[in-house]
Amino acid sequence: MTQPRGFLYPRTATGDSSLIPAPPWLYSGDLLTIEYRTDPARVRELLPAPLEPAEEDPGAVALIWADWQSCAASREELLDPVRAQYKEAFAVVRCSYRGRTYSRCVYIWVDKDFAIARGIHQGYPKKLGSIHLTRPHPYGPAPRIEAGARFGATLAAADRRLAQAVVTLTGPAETNGFVNGHPMAHHRLMPSIEKGKGWALDELIESGAASFDGGVPWRGEADLELFEAPTEELARLEIHEPIGAYYRRVGVVWDGGTLLESSAKDES
Repeated sequence: MTQPRGFLYPRTATGDSSLIPAPPWLYSGDLLTIEYRTDPARVRELLPAPLEPAEEDPGAVALIWADWQSCAASREELLDPVRAQYKEAFAVVRCSYRGRTYSRCVYIWVDKDFAIARGIHQGYPKKLGSIHLTRPHPYGPAPRIEAGARFGATLAAADRRLAQAVVTLTGPAETNGFVNGHPMAHHRLMPSIEKGKGWALDELIESGAASFDGGVPWRGEADLELFEAPTEELARLEIHEPIGAYYRRVGVVWDGGTLLESSAKDES
């Protein structure tokens, strides 16, 4: 008897309806990154055991806006752009696991369902949001990637604005920041279907880019604001001190991760 197919639900006879294809997943995108320092205790409260705060600069945060074009290995989505293009905004902190420094995404909003599905698999805590950022262009009024260029970015969810920023580029840089520069340490979680039985899936995993290339990073000066909302907590990572801002165009391939720990447990 034929079994349903598909990398993720819905699984069907052909597998064509699956929300996402199997990895590898390929990305081309523009990243606008703003780094700042917050109260380290606000970072610590987002790190479940066995993760610990990073030894150096434990209050460092990166808030990143990204405009992506993505596809699977066949690249067929590139000719059907509704399946390939999306935007996201996400907050990244650093943490330590067994003496090694990792990056960790603690909040993330995306504007397409397939991006949420990928997050379920990768351990990103994705929610739906409204994300916009200025796109560069060599003609007309859009900014070029050059000193003095100004880029705006906004993030909203459930009709509430959560963050807004303006970044003015000042010159080329060696990197596009340090907070999001490590392998990711994420949790893949799924509650048990039985009430009181805790987690059916509780995995700490490591993942990162299988390959990466990118253009010259540009540094900049940022004006960033965070806003309170009844169902979001990004503003708890309040801005205490700016670190820097960056703009970079990148290409990334993601092709799986590594299990660090599995600890599904009964929390009744």
